[in-house]
Amino acid sequence: MGRQSNGLGRVLVTGGASGLGAAVVAGVEKRGGTPIVLDRQQSERSDVEAHQVDLTDARAAEAVVGRIAEEGLDAVVTCAGIDSCGPLEDVPGGDWDRVVAVNLLGTAAVIRAALPALKRSNGAVLTVASTLGVRALPEATAYCAAKFGVVGLSRALGAELGDAVRVTCLIPGGMRTPFFDGRPEQYRPASDASLMDPAEVAETIVSVLTLPGSAQLRELVLIPPGEPSWP
Repeated sequence: MGRQSNGLGRVLVTGGASGLGAAVVAGVEKRGGTPIVLDRQQSERSDVEAHQVDLTDARAAEAVVGRIAEEGLDAVVTCAGIDSCGPLEDVPGGDWDRVVAVNLLGTAAVIRAALPALKRSNGAVLTVASTLGVRALPEATAYCAAKFGVVGLSRALGAELGDAVRVTCLIPGGMRTPFFDGRPEQYRPASDASLMDPAEVAETIVSVLTLPGSAQLRELVLIPPGEPSWP
């Protein structure tokens, strides 16, 4: 299977069972593409191909993506992400490591396994970083370390792949998703915070995936008005 006339085709979405990832899955469907969910949680969408894997196990993630890629892939969108807030000395080491493992090492593992198929289809990779991937805030050391890494990974990968696979790094601000659920109050957005609708962010992502092959959008900052972590 290959890319369709609208520029989409088989699109693998990490974290596709909820939040921004689920919105991307819906956006890909809306544009006639075929989304594939990769998530630690079971997808509620029984009508969409879905695979369960914990991205902290990078080798298991590579194996699953490798099997998916045997059927062809036209794009990968890496939405999976977690956080563990607090002063470095207070965040348990295992929790800190897990943030980096999911957000950065898992992202790299998925892309690595998908690259042979993406090169064959002249496809695209879109990584989801964060405004905290270019600006550091206190009590966010794990998340900043991981997302700074995603930005660096994306820049290096774009330079490495040239026109073989298009690489875009999305740098978004806050969104109305379950990402902030369960946090202590001081680490949650204020009740009057301006947050983006993940469906609108997903529309932007899908639009990037459908750019002409001769155009490369390497980085894109997308924030709501009054985003406190930017500039």
